Amino acid sequence: MVDNFIRFAEPVKLKSDKRVVAVEVRPIIADCTGSIWVTDVQFQEGEKLTGYTQYSTTMLTESGNQPRFQNGVIRSGATAILFNTGGTTAGLDIYLYPNAAMPAGAIEVAQGAGSHRCRFKAAANPGDEFALLAERRECLRNGAPTPKSGFFQYVAASDSKHQVKVSRTSRLGFCWSTPK
Repeated sequence: MVDNFIRFAEPVKLKSDKRVVAVEVRPIIADCTGSIWVTDVQFQEGEKLTGYTQYSTTMLTESGNQPRFQNGVIRSGATAILFNTGGTTAGLDIYLYPNAAMPAGAIEVAQGAGSHRCRFKAAANPGDEFALLAERRECLRNGAPTPKSGFFQYVAASDSKHQVKVSRTSRLGFCWSTPK
């Protein structure tokens, strides 16, 4: 198992009056031995890195950081702003407890203006617990795996906006832990 991945980030400066038509990435390695894996390449706007979640062993067990919790009640839809005082992004675990029955697909969460959208495919009953656990990469209904469409969520460095949509009133909880 490889457990020593290193994340590299490099700003790319563009002329603002030009549009990007194509991007070519060529890793160049010289004077070294061993194995190298390039797993992902990500381009994004802004000054803060987003969309990166460490494996939970590193994040929670070895870091010594205490998880942070935020709770709320929503009716039909809400935008939650989570204040992440850590210096980097972290996986976001979301718990949702419906107060009334909802049809399949009625529970949806998304980042910011709607990116990284995730929808629970199962119908909901009062008292159910739906959990979208980024740290463990699990989607659960009452503790058992349940289908979803879309992405696990993360809390961005500084402040992080999250859209939550439901067809009935629900209790909502967020949990995350960020490196110091």
